[in-house]
Amino acid sequence: MFDFFKKGSQILGMNARNLKYIRPSNRKKAIRIADDKMLSKRILKKGNIPVPKLIAKVSNHEDLDKFDWTKLPNGFALKPNRGFGGEGIVVVYGRKKGRPDAWVKADGTMVTIEDLKNHIRGILDGNFSLSETPDTAFFEERVQLLKLFKPYSYKGIPDIRVIVYNKVPVMAMLRVATKESGGKANLQQGAVGVGIDLATGVTTTAVQGKSKMIEYVPGTRLLLSGLKIPYWKEILELAVKAQEISGLGYLGADVTIDKERGPVFLELNARPGLSIQLANLTGLKKRLERVDGLNIKTIKRGVQVGMNLFGGEIEEELEEISGRRVIGVIEKVKLTGRNKKEVEVEAKIDTGAGLTAIDMDLAEKLGFKKTIEAFNAQNFPKFLEQQEARDLNAKEGKRLLKEIPGLADTAIIHSSHGTSYRPMVRVKFEMDKRIVSAKASIIDRSHLKYPIIIGKRDLGRFLIDVNKK
Repeated sequence: MFDFFKKGSQILGMNARNLKYIRPSNRKKAIRIADDKMLSKRILKKGNIPVPKLIAKVSNHEDLDKFDWTKLPNGFALKPNRGFGGEGIVVVYGRKKGRPDAWVKADGTMVTIEDLKNHIRGILDGNFSLSETPDTAFFEERVQLLKLFKPYSYKGIPDIRVIVYNKVPVMAMLRVATKESGGKANLQQGAVGVGIDLATGVTTTAVQGKSKMIEYVPGTRLLLSGLKIPYWKEILELAVKAQEISGLGYLGADVTIDKERGPVFLELNARPGLSIQLANLTGLKKRLERVDGLNIKTIKRGVQVGMNLFGGEIEEELEEISGRRVIGVIEKVKLTGRNKKEVEVEAKIDTGAGLTAIDMDLAEKLGFKKTIEAFNAQNFPKFLEQQEARDLNAKEGKRLLKEIPGLADTAIIHSSHGTSYRPMVRVKFEMDKRIVSAKASIIDRSHLKYPIIIGKRDLGRFLIDVNKK
């Protein structure tokens, strides 16, 4: 799996990076700005880059003794000003019911005012600072989780790390929290890093911790590849703009996406770690060499150069590495139904849907007309409450499977219209030279453009590129 890292010309080591790129590119003044989180955020904010709102700061033990704990909101992040590697950060998600002096953290444990005081004392004493010198603690607003990321990240907020050199984004990864990392998007603590194709903003390969290659969100069967990052070009532009403002020639830009505000800049990193190479299955060295010395005059030009040089050419490599076919969001499929009846149609690929669903008319063409008629004859309500649907399935499911010809299963489907109880049939489909056996629910899709959507349960042998035609 890691044979490519044996090629010394590709991999960038810590010492080589420091000597060739960080030291010449990052002057002391710029590094001081990056290492001072509150200062860097003030400078970024002045440059019209959105950052989390500062709630309060504690500069010394006297400030701590006088601190007004009532000013803290239900959710917040407590951070050391000069911390590194995610150490010393405490994120709370709400107040403990019946305890005005306590909050709840990402892992469900309680944290009291006394706990926070002790933690702040550690920050003030320099326990989490780069040089173990006295530090400042600060509270800032907690970013609100984007719904898209909810199934991927355990409790915490995912962020996007972008490496920028010479005003060109050269590599990026999505970092998602896990139970092991305690809700923090920190790979050193067991979070997951997922490579991102720079041209498309689509996730590719994933690593957990320092070296463990994985395919699924830990504890689930949800693929980490194929996720389209929203606001992708805007995120890259923010990263390059932050480099301009900070004066850092070599930068690790950390950006997250707030469900209300969109992209929000978290922090500057003058010495970003190298695990991003593992997540992308490629080394940094060659990429940095390709942009070294380029005359990049504008932010948009820098972003376009990065997207052109380091994205859009990953399909064959991904297929070889993962053994999966790369497909688009619309694909031609050949369906085989009952009595080997075949129909070829265009399908919509929908990773947001759990199950594959086909239109009634298409199901009839595939030989399931009697199945549909027999199920409809049951006169089940069109929409039910969730518990009603579960009770109905428990009561009638086994009987229906025995009595209705061609019925493979039944499904409880939740949508914006309500909960419905649907028949499922067994079909085979061929897509991009791969044959998949699937259970598909049947529903009226006559008002929709595509007669079939293929859900994530049947996409395990594929990677999705939203820009592929």
